[in-house]
Amino acid sequence: MATNNLTNARMAKKDEFYTQYVDIQKEIEAYLEYNPDVFRGKVVYCNCDDPFESNFFRYFVLNFNKIGLKKLITTSYKPSPIANTQLSLFGDDKTLPKSKGRPKINANKFIINEVHDMNGDGEFNLKDVALQLKENKHNEWTPLEGDGDFRSDECINLLKQSDIVVTNPPFSLFREYIKQLFDYSKNIVIIGNMNAITYKEIFPKIKENKLWLGPSITSGDREFQVPDSYPIAAAGWRVDDRGRKFLRIKGVRWFTNLDHGRRHQPLRTMTMKENLKFSKHKGIKDKKKYDKYDNYDAIEVPFTDAIPSDYGGVMGVPISFLDKYSPEQFEIIGLAAGNIRGLAGIPSKTGKDGPYMNGKLKYGRIFIRHKRK
Repeated sequence: MATNNLTNARMAKKDEFYTQYVDIQKEIEAYLEYNPDVFRGKVVYCNCDDPFESNFFRYFVLNFNKIGLKKLITTSYKPSPIANTQLSLFGDDKTLPKSKGRPKINANKFIINEVHDMNGDGEFNLKDVALQLKENKHNEWTPLEGDGDFRSDECINLLKQSDIVVTNPPFSLFREYIKQLFDYSKNIVIIGNMNAITYKEIFPKIKENKLWLGPSITSGDREFQVPDSYPIAAAGWRVDDRGRKFLRIKGVRWFTNLDHGRRHQPLRTMTMKENLKFSKHKGIKDKKKYDKYDNYDAIEVPFTDAIPSDYGGVMGVPISFLDKYSPEQFEIIGLAAGNIRGLAGIPSKTGKDGPYMNGKLKYGRIFIRHKRK
């Protein structure tokens, strides 16, 4: 399974997953639909993105004027094994001749302050960006002193200059990465695995309504480009007609603290009686009542669309509930998943760490209740 490949990659610290342009476009444009000025006058920092490979750079530089950016900063961690194969800023683009002008040893810093039609052909494209960088006109392309690690002093100094961080960070360092962003009070739009919700560094932010899931991905999987050397031994991968290797990953989500319209849309729910009679799920339909946990005063709701509208107590729901979570409709009480077993505010009858049902421990549950009016 593709999820096993993701786990193996995490263990091996193989973090080179390159996000597809269309996935970035759908996510960013959902924020713009809710607030057209969300990026206007802002400095966007992509601090895990070499422009030679990064579709994050490609999206923001091509839409720089349209969305009103003040500045775009990108830093690469180190020369990538898929250099000049994805973005093709100086290489495979049909409008550009082959170029050997890229520094290949140092990590690089790109600062874009201005973009416009450089060659007078009547349109703005990546060729114009390349010309501006080569001629150093109001933009900067320089090597970094270090290796581009987001924890380095020079990258932190760039972080301090930014307003919004948008990237696909190394998932083996996701905990440390997101902690840094909150330490410096940054707005964020970053991609990660759904399991990150259960991290002790992540879930409290979600519970406190300081972090939530993005609007464009709610289910299914997403395809990422990976280096040629990436170990793949299962289904879910392909090689395109240019020889590039891609891997489909399940459970991918955007994490953000930028507002968007979907999080304010209430979940449509039925009453307990209606769910027990009409639910499409066998685990709910035709039962006499909802199951309760042995040691917690809460009911088990194994499917998000079976949340009863008329139950005033605490409910244990799947983690995927967060795709439908509206802070105006529900209050998050606690979590039981992975290493997090404490359920704040839920009285335990037995003193056990997690919620038990029929004598078995139930993990992977978020505990919620309807917002009290």
